[in-house]
Amino acid sequence: MRSHRWLPLLVPLLVLAAACTPPREGGASPVSPLTRVPAADRRTAPDLAGSSLDGKAVSLAEYRGKVVVLNVWASWCGPCRAEAPELSRAQQALAAKGVQVFGVDTDARQDRGRAFQDEHHLTYPSLHDAGSRKLVRLPNGYLPQALPYTLFIDRDGKIAAKYLSPLTEADVRTITRPLLAE
Repeated sequence: MRSHRWLPLLVPLLVLAAACTPPREGGASPVSPLTRVPAADRRTAPDLAGSSLDGKAVSLAEYRGKVVVLNVWASWCGPCRAEAPELSRAQQALAAKGVQVFGVDTDARQDRGRAFQDEHHLTYPSLHDAGSRKLVRLPNGYLPQALPYTLFIDRDGKIAAKYLSPLTEADVRTITRPLLAE
């Protein structure tokens, strides 16, 4: 019973502590889904290659020289469904500036990924990677633990940032802007 007397004092202290935490990434909260990697610490992304959902050969290496937005998704993932139109808009808006969205579909069955692609009118290619077998080649610390998951790869093919939440077109613009300026 005695411990309940401290509760009214604890709540204001927690609020004060949260308010005093310095902001990150241009004003984002301390729990920002974005982690940028300094240029000197970037690791080369593996060449993820295989069959696209359209049945064509596709490879991450094809996009060297562009800033790549590597988005990992699955058809059953609700947040992935919400961000798909945003990524298509980003692809259309930023392609001429040197940005390429590249999806990785982790569905067990390729027909489910293809149906998702058709339903959401994706404007970018997606590699089919059942069970994330190709993704395990990502460097330590970059293997997705939840979906959606997005890596931003610089023009040199190195991982420049990761984003652990659904993206909007505005997010893609904001995150790719400094990478395009490099």
